[in-house]
Amino acid sequence: MSEKKIALITGATSGIGESTSFELANQFSLIICGRNKYKLDELSNELSKKTNVKTLEFDVRDKKDVREKISSLSDDWKNIDILINNAGNAHGLDFIHEGKISDWDMMIDTNVKGLLYVSKYVLNIMIENNRGHIINIGSIAGKEVYPKGNIYCASKFAVDAISNGMRIDLNKHNIKVSQINPGLVETNFSMVRFKNDQERSNSVYSGLNPLVGDDIAKVISYVINCPENVNISDITVLAKSQASSTVLNRK
Repeated sequence: MSEKKIALITGATSGIGESTSFELANQFSLIICGRNKYKLDELSNELSKKTNVKTLEFDVRDKKDVREKISSLSDDWKNIDILINNAGNAHGLDFIHEGKISDWDMMIDTNVKGLLYVSKYVLNIMIENNRGHIINIGSIAGKEVYPKGNIYCASKFAVDAISNGMRIDLNKHNIKVSQINPGLVETNFSMVRFKNDQERSNSVYSGLNPLVGDDIAKVISYVINCPENVNISDITVLAKSQASSTVLNRK
């Protein structure tokens, strides 16, 4: 394998994660992670034309599987330089008293606990190497609470707190921690949130020119490629047509 640095990306098979994989393929060897083996293999075949690729199939919610898969990395893959905690989701958009407990569990288990599980085992490597960069994908929902956002917002507020805590605790270990908080990004996000209801999903972006995955991927690349002594700790990224979680210029 070449001497390229190694980047591990969770949620790599769609949306921001997939765009980021292609954006970083010219610079890094990639460990792409996801739940869908078919999509991982398909993405790996494309990326392999540009760089070295390793696939890890796991669900970030499964702490045992996360530990086993990351621990299984061979010596030429285990020295991870960049961790991009991208895996996450929203489920439902309901008033708090009408929300489904299964939706709450899914968001907290993925957005909070899943991020922690992956970080735990990658940090063991980074601390031993006394170097690394963690990039957590948060959300504007982790900065502002909006109607019916309740638990999703809570999970992303948790990512904000975890990112700040990581930066403090890992400072002495020479590890950068950054958080990137997108606003509306047109991916499969709303289809997941609305349980494949195409009409409701389309209404989210109606009349807007939202961000796309490639936009966030370029921001991630910028944050990674800043000078070694520069750590972009926290950045919120909005489309021009979005001023806040609830202020949107629909044409």
